[in-house]
Amino acid sequence: MDINQVVIWIVIGGIAGLLADAVVKGVRIGLVGAIVVGILGAVIGGWLMDLLGLSIGGGVLSDIIVAFIGACLLLLVLRALKRI
Repeated sequence: MDINQVVIWIVIGGIAGLLADAVVKGVRIGLVGAIVVGILGAVIGGWLMDLLGLSIGGGVLSDIIVAFIGACLLLLVLRALKRI
């Protein structure tokens, strides 16, 4: 893994996290939180897509979509836990 891959992870995670933060109301996470949520969302989304046997395709756009789906799920769980 080189620095380029790390930068790509941060950029994709940031985009996905910011989009998820805009869609899921009730949880404000900030820029650094959005990057973390986006990266964790990519892991969750990738695992979920593999588990369901789904494939969106290849490329950066599909990576952002998968990360966005995972980030939204993560924020929904965080919002539910916040209300408890």
